Amino acid sequence: MQFEGIYTPVITPFADDFTIQEKAYADVITGIIDAGVQGIIVGGTTGEYYAMTKQERVRTMEIAREVTQDRVPLIAGVGALRTEDAEDYAREAMRIGADCLLLGAPYYACPTSLELARHCLSVERVTELPIMLYNFPDRTNAPMDEVFLEHVSQRASFCAIKESSGDINRLHLLARHYPHIQLSVGMDDQALEFFAWGARSWVAGASNFLPQEHYALYHACAVEKDFDKGRRIMTALLPLMKALEQGGKFVQSIKFGCELQGMFAGSVRKPLRGLTKEMRREFEVTVEVVQTTIANILAESDSAN
Repeated sequence: MQFEGIYTPVITPFADDFTIQEKAYADVITGIIDAGVQGIIVGGTTGEYYAMTKQERVRTMEIAREVTQDRVPLIAGVGALRTEDAEDYAREAMRIGADCLLLGAPYYACPTSLELARHCLSVERVTELPIMLYNFPDRTNAPMDEVFLEHVSQRASFCAIKESSGDINRLHLLARHYPHIQLSVGMDDQALEFFAWGARSWVAGASNFLPQEHYALYHACAVEKDFDKGRRIMTALLPLMKALEQGGKFVQSIKFGCELQGMFAGSVRKPLRGLTKEMRREFEVTVEVVQTTIANILAESDSAN
C-alpha cells in the first residue's frame, strides 16, 4: 500500500450521555472525505479508542467502512494492551474490509524491544493486511528502536510508520536506514522536516477540521517541491500546533475545531474534560488566523503562476 497525502484520524462524536452518535460520526467522515483527504483512520488516539468498549471500537470500524466504501482507504487502529485483543481487532478489521492496520505499542506494559517486536509480529500473523506502525513512546514508554526495527523491517506487511517520537534523529534514522518503510508525519510541528526527508503522507489530527490547510503544506512540499512556499505555510500552521497542545488538551481542541466548522463533535469521554471558555476563545482566534493566512499564501501563489 502506498501512502500519499493527508490521512485523518477521525474524532468520535459523543452525546451528552457519552454514547456514540452514529449519524454524526458518519457525517464527520463524509465531510472529511468530501474535503479531499486521501485516507481515513479509525481507532486512533484522536478518536478516543482508549475510552471505548471492544464492541464500540468494532462498531466504529463498521460505520467507517460503510461510509468510505471505495472512495478512500480505511485504516483501522488495532492498538491494545493485550496482544490477544490487538489480534482480535485485526481480525475484525479484515472482516469489515479495512485496507490497512495502524499498530502501536501496548501502553503501560513497557515491553522490551524484542517483546514489542513479538507483539507486532503476532498481530501480523493473524491478518493479510498491510500495517502502519505507530511510534509514540511518550504515551507507551516502549520506543520502536533499532532492535525492534531489525526484527520487523524484513516483513513486507510493515510498510509504513507514523513517527511521533519528536526526536529528529529518529527521522534521520528511518529515512536513511529504513527507506523501504514509508515515513508518515507523526509530529505535526515537524511536518516540514518530515517532507524534506522524503515523507509522502501526514496523519494529522487537525485535518478533522482544517483538511485543506494541511493538504496545502503536503502539496507544496511533497508534490511541488517548493519548500519556500512550504515554510510560509508551516509558519502559519505553527501557532495552531502550539494551541493543540495547550494544557494537554489535544483531543478537546480537535473536537472544538470541528465545532467551529459546523460539525457536531460532542464532549470528550472521561477522564478527560473540555476546554475552558478562555481556551475556546483563544483557539477560535488561532484557527481564524491560520485559515486567513494560508488562503492568502495560496492566492498569491496562484496569481504568480
